[in-house]
Amino acid sequence: MTVHQLTEKDSIANQYLSELRDVRQQQNRHRFRENLTRLGEIMAYEISKVLPFEIKEVQTPLGTKKVRTLKEQPVLITVLRAGVPFFNGFQYLFDEADAGFIGSYRKEGGQTITIYSGYRATPSVAGRVVILIDTMLATGRSLADAIAGITAQGQPSHIHMANVIAAPEGIRYLEENTKVPLTLWTFAIDDRLNSDYYIVPGLGDAGDLSYGSKT
Repeated sequence: MTVHQLTEKDSIANQYLSELRDVRQQQNRHRFRENLTRLGEIMAYEISKVLPFEIKEVQTPLGTKKVRTLKEQPVLITVLRAGVPFFNGFQYLFDEADAGFIGSYRKEGGQTITIYSGYRATPSVAGRVVILIDTMLATGRSLADAIAGITAQGQPSHIHMANVIAAPEGIRYLEENTKVPLTLWTFAIDDRLNSDYYIVPGLGDAGDLSYGSKT
């Protein structure tokens, strides 16, 4: 699995990520969602650089010009609910892409966690490039389940997995438990998971910070 960590080089993405982490900034729920969307746009642009392009002739008011254009829109799939603001940034750039949604949550407590994936509405992915979008890559189990569900419907040509922050444990889990062509894109690889399986230092619960606490 190829891994791209985008904040290894300075860019405005570092500023947005720092605000997401800052407990003072997190009190502004709208700003938190906006920063996730901005990071989605930035990552979508970076991923676009490795997608297939083709030469197309365009008619202008004064003539014609051969230009390089995206050969095919990727399929965008996000994990509800935390992934939605991040996903919105991808939709701004890939504005004609097919989109899919997966409902996934984890039952916490004890020595292990259980992942439940009860909802899936995804388009055909056979032979297509898929971008799987979720804010955090923690244990990797929910994303591995999502990949298994996606590939059960057909074999994509490639899956790009997009996360704001990743944990080393989650990266290792995906490397050991996924067999499809996979590229990981993240802004930061943090230190570790704590005993509650949250990323440290991370930024907390992205879903709760975006939409409020769940019961």
